This record gives sequence, C-alpha cells and structure tokens, in this order.
Amino acid sequence: MALFPTGPIQQVSGTAIAVPGEDIDTDRIIPARFLKCVSFEALGDQVFADDRLELSGEHPFDQARYQGASILVVNGNFGCGSSREHAPQALMRWGIRAVVGVSFAEIFYGNCLALGIPCATAAPEQIKAIQAQVDGDPGRSWSLDLASLQLTSADSSWPVSIDPGPLDMLRSGRWDATSQLLGHGPQVAELMQTLPYIDQFAAK
Repeated sequence: MALFPTGPIQQVSGTAIAVPGEDIDTDRIIPARFLKCVSFEALGDQVFADDRLELSGEHPFDQARYQGASILVVNGNFGCGSSREHAPQALMRWGIRAVVGVSFAEIFYGNCLALGIPCATAAPEQIKAIQAQVDGDPGRSWSLDLASLQLTSADSSWPVSIDPGPLDMLRSGRWDATSQLLGHGPQVAELMQTLPYIDQFAAK
C-alpha cells in the first residue's frame, strides 16, 4: 500500500484496529512535544505515545495482532482539541487509510480529507458492534466502499455516512490539490504568462 494516497479514492480495504473511548483529542493522538519535528516522517512511531506508555504495551497500536491495520474504528468526537494537522499525519504514517466512528471534530475531519483519509460515520451501537468484531477477530478483512457507503467484512455489512461534499472530493480525486495542480501544468504555465507580477520572481 502506498504511503501517500493519490487521485480518486473509491475503496479502502484491509484489517482494522479499534481504539475505544469518547472525546479522544489530538494531544492524545500525537502529544505536543512531537510538534517540534521539522517533517512528518517519524510521527507514525509516536502516534498515541503517552497512552501507549501508560498501558505498557497493551494499547491496540502496540499489539502484534493489529499491526498492518488500515482502518481505524473509533467512537464519538474523535480528533477534538487543538487543530494540529500532525494528528492525521501520524495516523497515516502508522498505516491508517480510513477512519470509521460515531463523529469527528470538524478540523480533524478536514485535515484527514486533505490527506485522502475518508472519515465515515455510523450510529453508536453500530460502532460498538464493529469494534467488538474487530477485537474478536483482528485478522478479519474489512472494506470501506465509498460507492455503496458500506463497511463490509466476510459475514457482515454496515451502512456508513460521509457528507456529500467530502465524498465527492474523495471519489473524484479533487481532495488531492497537489496532484490536481501538477496535472494542470500547461494551464498553470499559461496563466502565469498573463500575470504581470510574476516577472519580479524570474531569475535575473
């Protein structure tokens, strides 16, 4: 699986990992001391660092049975607190490609969208049932389908929701601003020729 998603996203598949709890904030996802980094590269190793330290290897992100998971299942108001973009960066660099939960903090949701990480929602009782299945069978394969808006495994299927705007951005690839810019290189170059203030940045 590529580290950085690109283009349209129609489906995210793989095993899942559940982190139960309400109001898990971005300081728990990636503690503030790691914000001093000059790049995001090493953040995957530090995701949930304090929670993992406190639980002495028993945190889901430390358990061998969850290594390689790509779908994170959480509860309500996940990603609340400060607006740091390091939180979804840390999750992505650990290997998370989609998050399914009861609800998400708005800025965290937007930061995930900017990385191509779908955040899908389901009813609280459904999420608890999904988390129970994940915990009971960590090797179970799951698929989050953005066309049917279903989270499925071999013997179960759960309806999920994604707001229409973000859903369209994910499925069309418009979430990926960098790729869109690079893909329109000739048009960008043509536009630059019409901008009078560009000359001041030209090499002398």
